Amino acid sequence: MKTPLLIAALFFTGLASAQEKKSDSVKTKSIEGVTLTKQVFKKQSDRFVYDVAASPVAKGNTTFDILKQTPLLSSTDDKTLKIAGKNNALIYINGRKTNMDAESLVQFLKNTPAENIQKIEVITVPGSEYQVESSDGIINIVLKKKMSDGLNGNMRMSNTQNKYNASSASFSVNYRKDKLGISANLNGGENIEPQSYILRNGTDKLKNESVGDIDDPNKNLGGYLNIDYQLTEKSNLALSWNSWANKSNNSIIDLFNTLTQPNKKGVTETTHTWTKNRADGRNYNNSVNLNYEIKLDSLGSKLNANAAYLIYKRFQFAQNNTMLPDKTRGYSRPGQTITQETPQIINNFSGTVDYIQKFKNDFTISVGGNFNKTKTNNDTKNFTYQFVDENNNDIKNPQPKPDFNHFIYDENIYGAYLTLEKKFSDKFSGKVGARYEITNSLGTADNPTNTIESQKYQRIERDYNNFLPYLSFNYAINDKNNISYSFSSRMRRPSFWELNPVRNYITEFNYTQNNPFVKASSTYNQELTYMYKNSYFLILNHSYFKDQITQVPLQGFVKSADGKIGTQNVLRYIRTNFGDKQEMSAMVGIQKSFFKQYLTLNFNAGVQHNINNGSLAGDPTSGDTFVDKDGKPLVYTNTVKSTSIVITSNNTIRLDKKKTWFLGVNYFFVDKQQIELGMLKNLMSLDLSIKKNWNDWTFALNVNDVLRTNIVEIEDYQPNGNYNYIRNDQYRRSMTLSITYNFGNQKVKKMRDIEGASDAIKSRTR
Repeated sequence: MKTPLLIAALFFTGLASAQEKKSDSVKTKSIEGVTLTKQVFKKQSDRFVYDVAASPVAKGNTTFDILKQTPLLSSTDDKTLKIAGKNNALIYINGRKTNMDAESLVQFLKNTPAENIQKIEVITVPGSEYQVESSDGIINIVLKKKMSDGLNGNMRMSNTQNKYNASSASFSVNYRKDKLGISANLNGGENIEPQSYILRNGTDKLKNESVGDIDDPNKNLGGYLNIDYQLTEKSNLALSWNSWANKSNNSIIDLFNTLTQPNKKGVTETTHTWTKNRADGRNYNNSVNLNYEIKLDSLGSKLNANAAYLIYKRFQFAQNNTMLPDKTRGYSRPGQTITQETPQIINNFSGTVDYIQKFKNDFTISVGGNFNKTKTNNDTKNFTYQFVDENNNDIKNPQPKPDFNHFIYDENIYGAYLTLEKKFSDKFSGKVGARYEITNSLGTADNPTNTIESQKYQRIERDYNNFLPYLSFNYAINDKNNISYSFSSRMRRPSFWELNPVRNYITEFNYTQNNPFVKASSTYNQELTYMYKNSYFLILNHSYFKDQITQVPLQGFVKSADGKIGTQNVLRYIRTNFGDKQEMSAMVGIQKSFFKQYLTLNFNAGVQHNINNGSLAGDPTSGDTFVDKDGKPLVYTNTVKSTSIVITSNNTIRLDKKKTWFLGVNYFFVDKQQIELGMLKNLMSLDLSIKKNWNDWTFALNVNDVLRTNIVEIEDYQPNGNYNYIRNDQYRRSMTLSITYNFGNQKVKKMRDIEGASDAIKSRTR
């Protein structure tokens, strides 16, 4: 049931620039600031640094909790983290990208105690040495160094109540003995993800409404094992294994549909149907990474090499049932059934090499390359059973109409980068670099039904090269004032699920459509930052997206390539390249402690301006166009500009002198703004928490979305008369009770966290 929820996922993707999210940084030389008590937040040459160890809010919190309270970071759904003005936030640990898929990474962050963290770095515009896409930023979590041999770990249990009850537990352990370091984690949980939908679309003559609920049960089990061995005083060898499994059986979509339209005689009629969908799904993600690192001199020069293998498997069987009214005014009469098998298997082999040469005059040269070879296998099987004919008569023993498609996508990526970094003085430093990437891809389809539609993507071959420059500088005017500027060019390749040409049905005539013809898009990012006293900051950001990849709603009566026009109004949410877009933002913020650290304030406020410029006339996967009742073509356009306000305030109040009781008051507000699907109405949430630290135990109670205002609503009116309305309630109001226990020798040294060579590919399996 994961795929029909792509509409909801898009809401938060579209919000990227309007939301403030957690981010971090990796590498660079810091500029000293004035310390009052302890310098908790400061600006370095290419990143912001939040010193968690010096903050009074760390103990007893999870890593995810701390990230939500980090300046520039936010989360509107308690699952994803975003940096202000960025599409996505990539998580790094100790300067290495985490080797986990999206779901297991969330569980890892929610089950890792914040006491393990030294600092969080937010890199809003990553340099050329980072493999990132679009306007992605980086959150780098730097763990504490613990210096003695021994064993330590922690256990955490939590229980959450919203519409349903959910529970989770985790166990982590770290062991170090001489040259050997081992860390391991095992976590799991059960939950039901509830959603409530209202979907309306149509014209002034036709109205279609679907109202109901979605329940998605999940059982999760995951973990990791990292082994790091010091070969010599200068070299290390490490092996990392990550695993994640998800089982989602009996996921249900239950929607009541109302259609109002004129009949053949021009008389308005209202008909009702009931959509009852059921799906069973399983996901597996396993990856292994081998790392070798050698230090070349005392200045920090080094050579780093990785080889990795990733296998991702998803199996899903779904049954879409349209039920018609029967003689007893119930809905037991079947109208149509669509069964779908949509498996996806992804195999990836990756390698990276990075060489960093440091010189005594504060000059650094970084050069490296990467290779990714990926194969995705999508063997989709659909069967459609029609139980009623055009005259509303029952069909006995209906014969299934098959629709098979075996789509295989092969992709090879070759990349190389060069970065030059120089500290010219104690006040001025800069970095310049570039990446060059070559992408060769081939998509082939084997469709036994051999329809005109399927022949379009029998073979899709694409080759493209990209030169991606980067520039940044940082100037410390004096001890209190700092200014920096960054420019970056990036590209975004489509996720593998976006390329798989399959429909995911919400109702019989309302579904999402993936697109194998989606091409890579380009992004150009600029950012100007001013910081005062390492506590107050101003950030100006501009991003330009060319051929952006998004989801576009097309609706009307389908006119196929042979000229035939359907009899039913259809709404398709199509993944495609949709014109260009600009996002501009200006944000001011403060991160500071008051009243002898009894109050820790993290406040951001800004203005977001979006400029959309896109139009779509037809379904690029089939050649279908959309017309109104009279046969007039319908084109979806979005050329709307919008300006909105964004506010985030995270406050921690210490309730006692011994630092054992804490009260948290967090709030965010996102004003209404124009996104690809239409006008997104404002979102806000008030979250409260209370925490008690007692020896090695921490007890916490969190209440999210107290006012129940974090509900997505999107409304769109087209010049051609079409309208579309979506209301999606994901039951954000919840209460979570958690208990954490830390055991063992708390001075155990953490082992190195290694970036996996396949990490850049993992983000595209989401």
